[in-house]
Amino acid sequence: MKDQDFFKFTPSVWIVPVLLLSMIWGVFLIENFFHLDFSKHGILPRSFSGLQGIFFSPFLHGNFHHIVNNSIPLFILSVALIYFYRNNSLKVMIYGILLSGIITWVIGRNSYHIGASSLIYVLVSFIFFKGLMTQYYRLMALSLTVVMIYGGMVWYIFPEIDKTISWEGHLAGFIAGFVFATIYKTPNYVEETQYEWEKPNFDTENDPFMKRFDENGNFVNLPKPDENVEEEGFLRITYEYKEQPKE
Repeated sequence: MKDQDFFKFTPSVWIVPVLLLSMIWGVFLIENFFHLDFSKHGILPRSFSGLQGIFFSPFLHGNFHHIVNNSIPLFILSVALIYFYRNNSLKVMIYGILLSGIITWVIGRNSYHIGASSLIYVLVSFIFFKGLMTQYYRLMALSLTVVMIYGGMVWYIFPEIDKTISWEGHLAGFIAGFVFATIYKTPNYVEETQYEWEKPNFDTENDPFMKRFDENGNFVNLPKPDENVEEEGFLRITYEYKEQPKE
């Protein structure tokens, strides 16, 4: 499969992010419309009851400002993930929620941790590190774009920056994204995009172009004027000089 065949916009690119955001907003609207408080279903570290938060915390948000701030990057990053890493996208999202939740449950302070920001950090970390690891120009460009837009988020994986946020959840998501970038296979279109001269069995001695160079890279074996160089993939270039008339 070539990269141009793989990079095709399909409904799944936006359907999954829309469904995810619909669930998040649905929970938020139900909570506020019926005056409920679901925060107790978040992650409460090192407690048996707090384990439920590993599954529920990404769908819980404290207020309107919280959910809006998470919704925009979550949509953008999840669309980018599915478009560029289609085969691994759902595994990164689902396992990212679980792994980041478990890490938060282990290292978090004694309070309820809620919000989709852990998943956002999973996506940022995965897209950034995986793009660098593949060394494929499109994915590296995506990594640099993510850094330019969301690079400032890295400060919020450290304690004491903002005590109102779960830096533990951010750090957990960042770690989980790096882990998945390391263990998941490079996309097929990157592996199969290989130029002829990059292949191990490339015959440099019989290649028409390489015959023009010696072992030091000097251009040799120039075609004679009567050689039919067009058959070897070359075009003859001739120059015509016309003397300017004397005034």
